Amino acid sequence: MWNMIEVQKRKGETKRLLNLIGPSDANCQGNVLSLRHPKSDEETGYLFIDGQLHEFNWFKDRFGSWFLGDYVCEDGSLYYCTLVDPIFVLLPILKAARMSNGNDPGKFRQLDEILYVEGYPGYQHLMGIAGNHIELVCEVKEVANVKFFRLDDSKVLSWLCCKVHNLKEVFPKLGKNYAAQGEKELLKDAVQIIREYLNDEPWLTLLCKKLQLDTKEIIEANKTSEASFCAENSPVPFRPSEEKLGNSNSRSSKGRPAKKQKTEVESKNIKDMFRRATRKGA
Repeated sequence: MWNMIEVQKRKGETKRLLNLIGPSDANCQGNVLSLRHPKSDEETGYLFIDGQLHEFNWFKDRFGSWFLGDYVCEDGSLYYCTLVDPIFVLLPILKAARMSNGNDPGKFRQLDEILYVEGYPGYQHLMGIAGNHIELVCEVKEVANVKFFRLDDSKVLSWLCCKVHNLKEVFPKLGKNYAAQGEKELLKDAVQIIREYLNDEPWLTLLCKKLQLDTKEIIEANKTSEASFCAENSPVPFRPSEEKLGNSNSRSSKGRPAKKQKTEVESKNIKDMFRRATRKGA
């Protein structure tokens, strides 16, 4: 069930609308967490609700407004929450936590140590779900009923390949343009989307090598799509605070362009409908 929530920022600022899937428990309350973006390392807002992590996307038609009771919101944009795999968000801190050096594979660490990131208490909210997720990309040792984790590059690569292939299988269902593309082109599209959550080194390089794709071609394709994004469509920046969903302290973020695809005449590409909203710390 999708819920439309009206969010008003500080006095005198514009109201915004947020669309999200309603939690299974009607009394469940969410938190807007300040976490590091896995690619840019910038402070970014994520919604954690009902044990699931969501990222903020942004959608706006050229002309539009909202009627909110007796009030007309001139800005017709919409913030839209979609699920994000926590492993993407945790990957950079898992890599840093193992403290590997050269041929040294690094150290095993307890989960509470890994999730302690100075200046980002939001990671502590993920304690209840992180363990099961990171076992997919980490070696695990158990001593006296206490688990210790260490990031494993080979497991990360296998997990990324699975993500890419799952995404590739979805593309042909999105329209005739995708259905007409070859296997390699679909792989490129999938990797370009995954790249929005990855550092180029080492993960993109390893992934492209595994899939026999040209890393430079993937990077250049993303630069081209970003350059074609219209700056006038960027959302109003806001910086998040760790408040319960619905508080007026929730603030929006800097829009980040997604990859653009060629569209059929008289049609819209689903990926062009959304811009992920990120936020940079003050």
